[in-house]
Amino acid sequence: QEQLVESGGGLVQSGGSLRLSCATPLSTLNYAVIGWFRQVPGKEREGVSCISTINSGTYYRTSVKGRFTISRDNAKKMVYLQMNDLKPEDTAVYYCAAGNFWGLDLSKYARWGQGTQVTVSA
Repeated sequence: QEQLVESGGGLVQSGGSLRLSCATPLSTLNYAVIGWFRQVPGKEREGVSCISTINSGTYYRTSVKGRFTISRDNAKKMVYLQMNDLKPEDTAVYYCAAGNFWGLDLSKYARWGQGTQVTVSA
């Protein structure tokens, strides 16, 4: 199966910005939701944001509201996560995933990418 592929991670200073990209292969186009998740070593993976591929509705975890923006470009088969005003606590590996149920429940997502590292220095 083709995988989702994340890119755009890197090292940035606190207060800086990054834009993550998620390439969604043809086989994921039938999924209703694309989500972004993140994980710090030793901690559970947590949901960050998701977007409906049907009506572009969005959802964010409280700690990123007002700082992160999720968007999609169906023609390019891409989903983006614009991250502004980054904080050291945003440091994690970020994953995109495809599923058919609204929300950030990891168990509801069927297809995952390999992740991209985001590091925010103080």
